Amino acid sequence: MERNFGYVRVSSKEQNEARQLIALEKMHVPRDSIFTDKQSGKDFDRPMYQKMLRILRPGDVIYVKSIDRLGRDYQEIINQWQHITKDKGADIVVLDMPLLDTRQGKDLVGTFVSDLVLQILSFVSENERQNILTRQKEGIDAALQRGVRFGRPRCTRPENFDEIFQLYKCGDITGREAAEKCGISHSTFYRWLQALKIQPAKTDT
Repeated sequence: MERNFGYVRVSSKEQNEARQLIALEKMHVPRDSIFTDKQSGKDFDRPMYQKMLRILRPGDVIYVKSIDRLGRDYQEIINQWQHITKDKGADIVVLDMPLLDTRQGKDLVGTFVSDLVLQILSFVSENERQNILTRQKEGIDAALQRGVRFGRPRCTRPENFDEIFQLYKCGDITGREAAEKCGISHSTFYRWLQALKIQPAKTDT
């Protein structure tokens, strides 16, 4: 007997999967038969996806909103598609692309068209992912050339640092007291000492 499953994927916990769930429910996929991963699509090592694969049997149908919900790696999408349809004997329906419905066109021409469309869409998905990474790198490079600094801003030494440092060096105050007077953390104060090639005072040893 045919069983309907749905697969949903969002890239992070902050993203909302409601749009995909609504589309699957319109296809009468039971809510308890929808598997959801909140994880990147760079590979298929996802707990709910793997759980779905384990229970698949011939004649089952997997509904997915769009091809990039399966994944973003071109070759991996092809491999998984073949595994589900050939090894498992199940069908896949991509709602955003009616041509990608393995229930239709089981003859040689239908299979050829489906495989061709899949390869084109998977290539486009992978190419877009690479373009995003390239644009991100170009943006970072351009920002660095403009002098933009990434990460936590460095602490600047206060105007009274020399005075506090002399008190510390003479042993009048401890490193923790010196850090507090400078308005910085204890570890930052010792990093400054290391940068100045100065050993901690005896009061701190």
